[in-house]
Amino acid sequence: MKIPQITNPKTSIKECDIITIPKIEDPRGNLSVIEKDVIPFVSRRVYYLYDVPSGATRGGHAHIEQHELLIALSGSFDVILDDGINRKKITLNRPDKGLYITRGIWRELENFSSGSVCLVLASDVFKEEDYIRSYNAFTLFKNS
Repeated sequence: MKIPQITNPKTSIKECDIITIPKIEDPRGNLSVIEKDVIPFVSRRVYYLYDVPSGATRGGHAHIEQHELLIALSGSFDVILDDGINRKKITLNRPDKGLYITRGIWRELENFSSGSVCLVLASDVFKEEDYIRSYNAFTLFKNS
């Protein structure tokens, strides 16, 4: 099994945090804006998860270099973060709160409510070589 290499695989879930997205309140409906000073990286890709079947999980991987911001645009879901030592569950259920996930953190998404939508802003375009898709490879990576 090939162990992916980065300059520092020792990232921690302590580096992952909830980011408040500015909200403009208006009786006609609220508006939130994500600009360059809101998140700690430049977004190069945006995608979203929706119509996730009841009981299904998403994620189940880590990134070697990529950073992400996850936002529950609608509904709710849980994100399990794992740095190889510590695990933490965070529930996302507000469109003005996003979860910043730094590189080198295993993530699993579960407990999607009906009609939930998860928006993801990523620091880079899709690169398969940036993914660690096996938990065993992830633990080897974290201990390298």
